[in-house]
Amino acid sequence: MDTDIIIGDETELHVRLARDISEIEAAQHLRYKVFYEEYNAQPSPETLKTQLDVDEYDSVSDHLIVIDPSLDDDKRIVGTYRLIQQGRADKFYSSQEFNVEKLEETGAHLLEMGRSCVLEPYRTRHVLQLLWQGIAHYVFDNNIGLMFGCASLHGTDPETLTDELSYLYHYHLAPPALRPEALPEVFTNMNLKPSKEINVKQTFQKLPPLVKGYLRAGSMIGKGAYIDHQFNTIDVCIVLPTAFVSERYIKHYERLTGKTVSPDILNLFTKYSTRTA
Repeated sequence: MDTDIIIGDETELHVRLARDISEIEAAQHLRYKVFYEEYNAQPSPETLKTQLDVDEYDSVSDHLIVIDPSLDDDKRIVGTYRLIQQGRADKFYSSQEFNVEKLEETGAHLLEMGRSCVLEPYRTRHVLQLLWQGIAHYVFDNNIGLMFGCASLHGTDPETLTDELSYLYHYHLAPPALRPEALPEVFTNMNLKPSKEINVKQTFQKLPPLVKGYLRAGSMIGKGAYIDHQFNTIDVCIVLPTAFVSERYIKHYERLTGKTVSPDILNLFTKYSTRTA
């Protein structure tokens, strides 16, 4: 996705890649506000001083941003995603929590999505759709075959998230060939309740908006969860082959850019069209 490609009406909410360090820092400040101020993550002294959520992966990432032009310049970024292409870092961020070797063995060009957050008033279906249009443009531009990353449920007690974790396990588990697993030393069981005891509709509605957005886009879930005490979350690993991306995103991309989506990345994972989810 070219940094100059704008998705949405530029006079209203729209999505594009960050263009300079000031926009990246604004995205990092948004992450601080959501992760540390809203969800009570535990900041280091440096993080508390700068009020920026920063780590070593930011410098090798592209940063997708949602902009509300009606706000002051220092508050215009209201949503963000961090995108890390395979090869830009020695290892993926998710590798600290999950074994992703099966994904690396597919031969697909991988994209790790992470550090996703949206300001509370903007957590609507419309904003999430804008984000997914931006992600779709990015993966088509860069011939990404497979997307993955950590998605978070808020809180660190699995017992309070029994329905949600069990629902993800029973209804959205990735097939074995595409199934990351939480590392043995941090593995947290997700199969906490039989599927017949889960109210599927009610449980889906309880999931965080970004997790629901992943599932609506066709994402699958790895086995086992990771309890992140610093960020006050329980993380699951999401997996999304490009072949599952909705046809409407493909048409939108081709219409806006004049480019054609490579059939190679769309056909790469057709054998996974029958999912456990």
